[in-house]
Amino acid sequence: MVDESSRDVAERAAGVLAPESDLFEDLDSAGFGEALTTALQSSLADPTAPARATLQWWTDLARIPMVATTAWFGREIETPVPVDPKDRRFADPAWSTNPWFFGVRLAYLSTCRYAQEVVGAASVEADVAQKAELALNLALDALAPTNFLPLNPAALKRAFDTAGASVVKGTMTLLDDLVNNNGRPRQVDTSGFEVGRNLAATPGKVVFRNELMELIQYAPQTEQVHARPLLCSPPWINKYYVMDLAPGRSFVEWAVQHGRTVFAISYLNPSKDMGGTTMDDYLVNGPQTALDVIQEITGAETIDIVGLCLGGAMTAITAAYLTQGNDSRVGTLTLLNTMLDYADPGVLGNFTDERTVEKLIKKIAKAGTLEGTSMAGTFDILRANDLIFNYVVSNWLMGQDPPSFDILAWNGDSTRMPAAMHAFYLRNFYVRNKLAAGTLEIAGRTIDLSAIKSPTYIVSAINDHIVPWESAYKTTSLVSGPVRFVLSSGGHIAGIVNPPSPKAWFLAQDDDSAPRSAETWRETAQRKAGTWWEDWTRWSTETAGDLIDPPQLGSDRYPVLGDAPGRYVYT
Repeated sequence: MVDESSRDVAERAAGVLAPESDLFEDLDSAGFGEALTTALQSSLADPTAPARATLQWWTDLARIPMVATTAWFGREIETPVPVDPKDRRFADPAWSTNPWFFGVRLAYLSTCRYAQEVVGAASVEADVAQKAELALNLALDALAPTNFLPLNPAALKRAFDTAGASVVKGTMTLLDDLVNNNGRPRQVDTSGFEVGRNLAATPGKVVFRNELMELIQYAPQTEQVHARPLLCSPPWINKYYVMDLAPGRSFVEWAVQHGRTVFAISYLNPSKDMGGTTMDDYLVNGPQTALDVIQEITGAETIDIVGLCLGGAMTAITAAYLTQGNDSRVGTLTLLNTMLDYADPGVLGNFTDERTVEKLIKKIAKAGTLEGTSMAGTFDILRANDLIFNYVVSNWLMGQDPPSFDILAWNGDSTRMPAAMHAFYLRNFYVRNKLAAGTLEIAGRTIDLSAIKSPTYIVSAINDHIVPWESAYKTTSLVSGPVRFVLSSGGHIAGIVNPPSPKAWFLAQDDDSAPRSAETWRETAQRKAGTWWEDWTRWSTETAGDLIDPPQLGSDRYPVLGDAPGRYVYT
């Protein structure tokens, strides 16, 4: 079990984790340091703004002793720099009641404001300015007083209360992380998790396997099921079981328990000799082949698909590709935190400009794959306070164990990306936005998303920094069929792992209308209690077909190959 504070930390981290976190290289490849240097040089070329900022900074620092002393005597006084009461780093009461720590916090915040004003005064291109800002904020976050034992009152109190045991344990943890975790603090205790036992645990059988994926058919849990099977199309940047996370927190389990015959793709973690695997291969040997197998096993003429993230993009591509070829097997689509229009990719835009992409492609071409383990820290850097320095404090300074949390355990189970597919994806999706433009060529066809006339259920998460919900909303104007757009609470993954709970809520419109702009939709959407899982069940049941006896697991042509979760999840 994990205490409430650790649970809160883990849930905040889960809100910003993402399968795409392994897509991008380090900050040097993205040119963050170069951008910060350029911004500083530009700012200093016209010293007016830096001089003004420097004068204000000196004034602020000079006022701090008086302000801290006055506050210590209990008198209200305006601070030289605003203090955010929601900044969790400074939640300990000592930051407000102790004049020393009160002053340290103000000095730090004043210095942050000074540095941001100097860099912000630079006359540089927008993309350079944004990268410079991110690089500066990372440096400022690293220098926060809370990251240093002598300046962290909560860590000092814990050291006193434990007679120094917390310092000893934290130091041992630091040394272990330096040696065994690339110098990063561990985000999760994975010792309590095991794939097939309490992760990816919904009962089922592997009914097909090729060189790219395994297909799992889940055992029915209701006496009858709806006639239409359901295929789960996951991203292949992390393991598929985010869709079958844990008992009670598994979308697969939820769908099975609500009368659906569910299949899921589990992709092989590619090795170096698979570096030439293309997006065409993923389309043909992934969802298209899965549909063939499902149709043969169940006899169903129509199959619904649920796609997550990059798996959602592949779901839309598959539906358009087959429809353009007069193949009508695809029924409804459910797209979870999926971006089809990459014009505004959010924070990842800092890693997907053409120059950065080409540098990364050249680097991974030699290796054959993009190593998930070496790339896992990239997105952490962009949310450094939640995903790095929070654990510096709890693990290294306070000697606490990292939380035991299923989403963080799944996120640490990283995978690789084939070089050819990865290069195609970055160039044609992020850089050139060909999918939305209708010029993307895959497996011999130019993909036209407007060919999709099936009912589509789109889920986005309000705090998703990987697929901004406004970008996900653009899908409503790319497809031609009826669309229901739902905005969930949470972030990129926590918004999807969203079982019913008293705190759950989502935004939707009762009439399923889709105004052209996301802002207009937000103004007219209603907040509803509950989770999108429940709303999706009502929506999908309308077209899921009559209730029938469950089909057998596998068939003569596609016999059962073994128990779920199969072999590939362990690669």
